[in-house]
Amino acid sequence: MDLRSIRNPEFLKKISIRECNELAKDIRSFLIENVSKTGGHLSSNLGVVELTIAIHKVFDSPKDKIIFDVGHQSYVHKILTGRADRFATLRQFDGLSGFNKRSESEHDVWEAGHSSTSLSAALGMAVVRDLDKQDYHIVPLIGDGSIINGMAFEALNHIGELGKNVIIVFNDNNMSISKNVGAMSSAFARLRASKPYNSLKQDVKDVLRTNVVGNTVLKGMTAFRDTLKSHIVDSSIFGELGIEYLGPVDGHSIKELIRALETAKKHQGPIVIHVITQKGKGYPHSESDRDGSWHGVNQFDPDTGILNNNLPPSHATWSSIYSETLIRLAKQNKTITAITPAMIGGSKLEKFFQLFKERSFDTGIAEEHAVTFAAAMAMQGYRPFLSMYSTFLQRGYDQINHDICRMDLPVVIGIDRAGLVGEDGDTHHGVFDIGILRPLPNLIIASAKDANEAQDMLFTAFSQQHPFAIRFPRGSAAYQAKDTLELIPVGQWEAMNKNHESKAVIISYGPDVDRLVQKVTVNAMSIVIVNARFIKPLDEKMINEIVGWKLPVFVYQPDVEIGGLSSAILEFCAKHHLTMDLTSVGLKDEYVTHGAVGVLRKKYGIDINSLFEQVLKVTGE
Repeated sequence: MDLRSIRNPEFLKKISIRECNELAKDIRSFLIENVSKTGGHLSSNLGVVELTIAIHKVFDSPKDKIIFDVGHQSYVHKILTGRADRFATLRQFDGLSGFNKRSESEHDVWEAGHSSTSLSAALGMAVVRDLDKQDYHIVPLIGDGSIINGMAFEALNHIGELGKNVIIVFNDNNMSISKNVGAMSSAFARLRASKPYNSLKQDVKDVLRTNVVGNTVLKGMTAFRDTLKSHIVDSSIFGELGIEYLGPVDGHSIKELIRALETAKKHQGPIVIHVITQKGKGYPHSESDRDGSWHGVNQFDPDTGILNNNLPPSHATWSSIYSETLIRLAKQNKTITAITPAMIGGSKLEKFFQLFKERSFDTGIAEEHAVTFAAAMAMQGYRPFLSMYSTFLQRGYDQINHDICRMDLPVVIGIDRAGLVGEDGDTHHGVFDIGILRPLPNLIIASAKDANEAQDMLFTAFSQQHPFAIRFPRGSAAYQAKDTLELIPVGQWEAMNKNHESKAVIISYGPDVDRLVQKVTVNAMSIVIVNARFIKPLDEKMINEIVGWKLPVFVYQPDVEIGGLSSAILEFCAKHHLTMDLTSVGLKDEYVTHGAVGVLRKKYGIDINSLFEQVLKVTGE
């Protein structure tokens, strides 16, 4: 079937199960071919091909509201709703988003990028539907990695209380990004193993209903099934919340899926359909993945499964640099632990988890818990390293404030993927953490310019007794393990290439500092570059010096300006009645779309060339 000819999912109502199965094969081939060129979320989409087809065959989108938790598994949905012809632009600037986007299609009724929002959204829509006395179905699709998050449980509790008609499709593949952990995962495994209790086929029921004896037998079988359900299956996970449970169902059998979904449509009140799927289904390389390597991928060779790795020689990812340094420190300090909310692979902590099993903790998708868990360990004399992507750190903000900073506990927070991250777009750019963290008392916020400074920064963080957040970007840097780690005085900046002929000052932080130094050096510009490696506390002594130079100052911050470094400097100057000719170059008050980082920087005027255009207007060089 030519998938690019699809305009809406109505055609599914007219085709047979056999044709649906053929369509599933075509979609899998299409996904592998296209994602190999653009990159994207492969395994999660391969796992829900039949499930998405069945949902669209049974329900009437967009009248019926199909909600994808996170939204990274909605590629099949995009194909069935008429967007296959745009897949060459997936995750590129001005192209298809890798998540649901209401601006893309009327079939995208909810947007997300973080997990566990779908059930709250579904209930909100259900309440409005009933208040307006309308008649349509609401179908949130949520995975077993997402449903363990506290927000999902809050929603389940409310759904059970209100008793609204919501059909929750529970996609159970025993994986989130990597393999799931925790007691809830074990409980779901027991549900999975209990499949025979629900395997009474509809055709057997139909035969038994045709006579009195058969009907009596059917009632007995149903009672036996219900006994198993309540005593062996442990459906209390949902049943005790007042939510009916149906399953497990083979998530790769379109026939069984349709039967279950049709049954759920007739049910009054909330119901969970427990669907068992295989993440990466249909592509051997992703089927066998257990560490999350094929969850989100760069370009790859679809025949060999070899992923493109464009790391330059002698380079390591920033995540790896901090992880390797953490291992080095943990060998010397037995109180150092590592904590991550389901990001072992992304944060490059696999080696640490292997070497220090008793000091390694994956909390699952539970950012709030991870933060308070770390705080309590610190209170008891241990030194946790809490590794979390900037975009996910936002979800633990109250706990960072309430439990870590307020009690001044020495937790080291590794803020991974800080800054623009590129193709995942507005839900994933790590550009807000400075603005939200800077007001918190006791917290130190730092960002290293290179791998050597990164190693020293982590060493410094564990050598002091306050909350310490280290930001580092996606990408890589030239790396070699230092022979000796050195302390960096907390709050001390570094002025580079200052001379008597200097005409301007550029203050920045992170890897952009070295890029700026290289730019002014190669072009023989008389410009001072200041490495503001501590965003909090500020180097007040150096700010006073800069004021005394009476030069134009540019603060280059490829993050949100509001609450950022330029705001901090201006606040200090205002408080001390200092005058500084300061120009801020950073992201304005808007969300940044998806696309390659270089393209986005240019689009939003925060690339280095745009910066120097402003500098040269002032200096005349």
